[in-house]
Amino acid sequence: MEKFTTLTALAAPLDRTNVDTDQIIPKQFLKRIERTGYGDFLFFDWRQTPDGKPVADFVLNDPRYKDAKILIAGKNFGCGSSREHAAWALENYGFRCVIAPTFADIFFSNAQKNGIVLVRLSEEQVEQLLKNAQTIPGYKLTVSLEELTISDEHGFKASFEVDPFRRFCLMEGLDDIGLTLRHVAALNAYEKQHDSATWLKAR
Repeated sequence: MEKFTTLTALAAPLDRTNVDTDQIIPKQFLKRIERTGYGDFLFFDWRQTPDGKPVADFVLNDPRYKDAKILIAGKNFGCGSSREHAAWALENYGFRCVIAPTFADIFFSNAQKNGIVLVRLSEEQVEQLLKNAQTIPGYKLTVSLEELTISDEHGFKASFEVDPFRRFCLMEGLDDIGLTLRHVAALNAYEKQHDSATWLKAR
């Protein structure tokens, strides 16, 4: 998992509430056995028409937001079924941070375990950021996990909260496997002792 300390990047405005996980990554793509490549299917049903043509007015099809790494959205982002693929799709596409007033609980956990920083701000603050991203060309935000702040070059600055343990994991680039591997020496020593004790008992 890539470390996250401070990110300054283009922000894309998804001015929708109750964005559910079936819209983030539709169910037909859950049959894939890989953990990569889901970015191509992010918001699949919103990005194209049933006959496969791009929807011109959808934000991710707008050239102004090409290569955005920060997504701004309405409240209750990530609601619906508890598919980890939703976090994979966002991360595979290139998003490192999602800003919204509220997030669904399971998505909140899944996303941060996959290296995505979730920033909860007030509805008024999110509305301001949506407006800025829609009207200011090349609008960028700076998200700092070190200072727990989000700011732009136009006078906006706000603080946000992150669970201390999850903040540590994000800044160190540690997912659950990475956390376990930090203790590999102790685990190997235990397994060696356990195998030796089992062999002695068998005798």
